[in-house]
Amino acid sequence: MQNILVFLLVFGIIVVVHEFGHFYFAKRAGILVREFSIGFGPKIFFHRKGETTYTIRLLPVGGYVRMAGYEEEADLRAGMPVTLMLNDKQVVEKIDIQNKHQSVDSLPLEVTSFDLEDELFISGRVDGVDEIETYTVSETALLIEKDGTMLQIAPRKRQFQSASLPNRMLTNFAGPLNNFILAIVAFMLLGFMQGGVPSSEPLIGEVQPDAPAAEAGLETGDRILSIEGNEISSWMDMVGVIEQSPDTALDFEVKKTNGTVTEMTITPQADENSDAGKVGIGQTMDDSLSSKIAYGFVQPWSIVMQIFTILGSFLTGGFSLDQLGGPVAIYATTQTVVRAGAIGVISWIGFLSVNLGIMNLLPIPALDGGKLLLNIIEGIRKKPISEEKEGLITLVGVGFLLVLMLAVTWNDIQTFFLN
Repeated sequence: MQNILVFLLVFGIIVVVHEFGHFYFAKRAGILVREFSIGFGPKIFFHRKGETTYTIRLLPVGGYVRMAGYEEEADLRAGMPVTLMLNDKQVVEKIDIQNKHQSVDSLPLEVTSFDLEDELFISGRVDGVDEIETYTVSETALLIEKDGTMLQIAPRKRQFQSASLPNRMLTNFAGPLNNFILAIVAFMLLGFMQGGVPSSEPLIGEVQPDAPAAEAGLETGDRILSIEGNEISSWMDMVGVIEQSPDTALDFEVKKTNGTVTEMTITPQADENSDAGKVGIGQTMDDSLSSKIAYGFVQPWSIVMQIFTILGSFLTGGFSLDQLGGPVAIYATTQTVVRAGAIGVISWIGFLSVNLGIMNLLPIPALDGGKLLLNIIEGIRKKPISEEKEGLITLVGVGFLLVLMLAVTWNDIQTFFLN
């Protein structure tokens, strides 16, 4: 249960922060945000504030911001029975598609035609009378969907497509941007919680007892100058040489804490799981204020570079589904993260947030990156792509993502539960 709760918490934080980016910039651009949802599927709770309905839905993996202009007006159709609520001026304030509850001041109507974008009217037959009545609809009228969710109608001027191109691009980019900001905050917080951050210098921190490093005489505070005659300028340089040399004697040049330089031979042991060489040492911690703040930027950038390396393997032919992970892999890894406590959870939030930000910026239709690409094309052409073509492009993107997600999920199930 603890693993499930942490998984939902981590995923929920990342999704809410991502969607809030879209939400904030959409509102700032004057776009009507009809719904802010956490989760998918059937609604289990909703609260309306201002012109936005906030919902929690049954499936807690994901979420969305429902901006006007991305969908039709719910399920309103000609021939449908609805209930209208009018104000004192006989202007429609609510259109209830449920058509379940009728009060004294409500009006049953069989819809014949409507326009909730430009002319703002709804026409139909009242109580089966043949004569058709037409009613003006308020710009802020509410549409009550079949599941009871109340959404504000969207006049065309409040729709996404009516916003300026720069504002639409900012709205599309804001989700990934918020993920990067969350990662920066998470890793910066991590630096302070740990009391420092791992130093990039080739300095020896903790030395494990009975490990090759301890047997050779390495001590905390020693600096590695060279290995096999090759200069070592960073911790990663040293780790790279050691990991590539399991069961191989290596000549180290070491500067001791008292300033003397000595040579020693160390043979890395092969790790049981990865076969990489290990000598049993840890990094020193840099506890300066500047390093803790810088960690918020350095660590996300390091993750970005790792992701680009994986994406580059698409082009080089070295790609494997094992390099990707979906919700199943995230949940399985969360079990390990929970054992590391708060530090592990915060680090996991930062790592996943960077991944979500980068993956959403890929130029794939249906993703934020695909939408940005269409925005750029529109800017070059000086006119938007037709709704039909954009819909087809998005459909292809959704199909690709669905196939990829199914493949990744099945691979994750095999890796974590069937092997």
